[in-house]
Amino acid sequence: MLRRLYDWTVEKAESPYALAILAALAFAESSFFPIPQEALMIPMIVAAPHRAWLVAGVATLASAAGAVLGYLIGLVFYDTIGVSLLEFYGKADRYDEFRALYDEYGVMAVAVGAITPFPFKVTTIVSGLLQMNILSFAIVCLLARGFRFFLIAALLRRFGTPIRAFIERRLGLVTVLFLAVVIGGFVMLKYVV
Repeated sequence: MLRRLYDWTVEKAESPYALAILAALAFAESSFFPIPQEALMIPMIVAAPHRAWLVAGVATLASAAGAVLGYLIGLVFYDTIGVSLLEFYGKADRYDEFRALYDEYGVMAVAVGAITPFPFKVTTIVSGLLQMNILSFAIVCLLARGFRFFLIAALLRRFGTPIRAFIERRLGLVTVLFLAVVIGGFVMLKYVV
């Protein structure tokens, strides 16, 4: 089953609609959707390393645009949509902690949320709820998400072919390691944030 899912993802990554699907996924992930755009971005770059910068650029722009939607959810629709989303991610009861982080670190809190495994949609919604300056917010989102996605693109472009061969030979091991890193990141963030 894992092999079929991997093959399906690589097939979609090589389809003519891959960039549009990536844009929709990156937009949604920044405001409400739980699946990260890297799930599609990585196989797209591995399948076509010459398009790494284009893929990273599309992910960056779409993610930054989706971040503005997340901001608006926090600013305008917090009581109806925002609180439900924060409850889904287990962060609704942490308002005072978020307020303290934003008061102390300002836009750096947004940058950390945009780069780390912390659910970025929580960062965008809380930014709107706390009425962070929208221009500062948008610029930091664009720069931080760009840093994350272009770093991934650069690494995959440089090491893509060996990585793809390794993934295809050891798909089960790679999946277990990836899940361990993701879960470990969330566990660490739970104690840090």
